[in-house]
Amino acid sequence: MSTAVVTGAGSGVGRAIALKFAAERWNVALVSRRAETLSETIALASPDARAGLASFPCDVSDPAAVAGMGEAVLARFATVDVLVNAAGMNIPRRSFEVVSLDDWHAVLGTNLHGAYYCVRAFLPAMRAQRTGTIININSDVGKIARDLAGPAYVSSKFGLSGLTQQINAEERRNGVRACSICPRDINTPLLDKRLQPPSQEARAGMIQPEDMAALVWLVTTLPSRAIVEEISLSSR
Repeated sequence: MSTAVVTGAGSGVGRAIALKFAAERWNVALVSRRAETLSETIALASPDARAGLASFPCDVSDPAAVAGMGEAVLARFATVDVLVNAAGMNIPRRSFEVVSLDDWHAVLGTNLHGAYYCVRAFLPAMRAQRTGTIININSDVGKIARDLAGPAYVSSKFGLSGLTQQINAEERRNGVRACSICPRDINTPLLDKRLQPPSQEARAGMIQPEDMAALVWLVTTLPSRAIVEEISLSSR
């Protein structure tokens, strides 16, 4: 049975992706800071899919914690076929005028460093088996900045674009491919971190978490010879 690791699996996009893999009867290692949110995700899966799900509470911004998580996942499932870096954050006070150094480091720590730590944890196993797919949940601001996003978030997402490109530059010869998915606004709890959160009407017209899950599944199930390096996604 194939195995996927999904970070940020306790809510939003990560939860939707984890549930999609579960519905397809994959083993899924669910990663998030809080064990209780991972338990909630598992409870949403169908009863016959839950046997293949396991939670691994972990702060992806902590390199030692990620290394330990990686060892635990491989000990449980032996191999990892897909890594989805969906963990992400932003802060309310995000403009150059008000962002603090602590918030800068927190955003970069989760969005960029956390993705790198997870790649570092699972890339050797993928390289050894000569197959693997790494999908980074990016943002349209990883391609062009927007004032509402703030410098920390924009910098972290531009970095994620570069990380994806470098994985493909170095690892395609080893059978490992990477994809950066760059959506515009997604209807997730991250929107509540804005100083002026959007209305429910506005959220209804945005990309939904299940849309992202369907796109991740498409990238995953393409033949290994097909490397989709980047996808831009917008809504009406």
